[in-house]
Amino acid sequence: MTVRKLTRRVTIGDVPIGGGAPVSVQSMTNTATEDAAATLEQIRCLAEAGCQIARVAVPNLKKDHMLRRTLRALSEIVAGSPLPVVADIHFDHSLALVALEAGVQGLRINPGNIGGEERVREVAAAARRKGVPIRVGVNAGSLRRDILEKHGHPTAEAMVESALEEIRVLEESDFHDIKVSVKASSVPLTIAAYRLLSEAVDYPLHVGVSEAGPQWTGTIRSAVGIGALLAEGIGDTIRVSLAGDPVEEVRAGLAILKALELSRRGPDIVACPTCARSRIDVAAIATELERRLAHVKAPLRIAVMGCAVNGPGEAREADLGVAGGKERALLFRAGKPAGWYAKEEIMKVLMEEVEKMASERLEEGGLREGRTGGQG
Repeated sequence: MTVRKLTRRVTIGDVPIGGGAPVSVQSMTNTATEDAAATLEQIRCLAEAGCQIARVAVPNLKKDHMLRRTLRALSEIVAGSPLPVVADIHFDHSLALVALEAGVQGLRINPGNIGGEERVREVAAAARRKGVPIRVGVNAGSLRRDILEKHGHPTAEAMVESALEEIRVLEESDFHDIKVSVKASSVPLTIAAYRLLSEAVDYPLHVGVSEAGPQWTGTIRSAVGIGALLAEGIGDTIRVSLAGDPVEEVRAGLAILKALELSRRGPDIVACPTCARSRIDVAAIATELERRLAHVKAPLRIAVMGCAVNGPGEAREADLGVAGGKERALLFRAGKPAGWYAKEEIMKVLMEEVEKMASERLEEGGLREGRTGGQG
């Protein structure tokens, strides 16, 4: 991969972003923000899955009593959240001001709908007093009308122009604690916009493909877009935007980072695609391992291989691995053969070995040392 671009450092709560910090994974709650208990429960689930920053919507509510209820809940969410909380603001800049009073650790504002420069300056002044970073979050679907008219339709140049105008206003307000995103649902457009933006600024970039879709197609679309940019050294924090359970966003984000070897949080299971040579049920074993090991946080590489072609080599390179034989499978532990086991014993043996090795890694501090740019 290309060496990651060294950007400025900002901090959301206790999570560093940019400046060489590990790429962090974010998600966004989809519970009603005024329901603090439900939102906090979802944030706890996100944290358990490996999320590091949680974003919550602050809706533009016309009824004063509903607004007060939401903002009271926001204060409760911030106080009880295990993760730093970012308030997602659209249409009404005063929501950003009240969210800051509620104690949020980050703001996201959309240049396409937050209002004129004076409103942005007011938000910048309040955020500076609180020491809270602002993300300039540009979306292809909500560009300002004048920028759309100038470019004809959402283009990479239009999105970057929108971001740079908002950055200018913040900088003129003596505010520099900034991160930036330029998202679109189109993967090529997203990649083009981030490439232009990365050349134009040294602020940390929040990378994602907006409105990526349902879990299956959305994960693929996000993996292509986010993965391409990270492989070029672009990106300091990511969100996979899926229509569904936000916990799946976190799992997908971590998988993207692990595929690029930017994270070693939790097990990384490799398995052969299976063919007529396979001597064990690779798919069933790998799928069951993935399900059972979701709680393991230690960095482990596990190989499940079906035959003797690539099996011994891949299994030997993993922390733990099995290679299928005629009626049994050979277990490898830390690169060395550790015994032959009957097919019906493989799952039990692997689970025991994983739990044992994970405990050893944690005792040795392996979880901390094993990080290669991702999650702890």
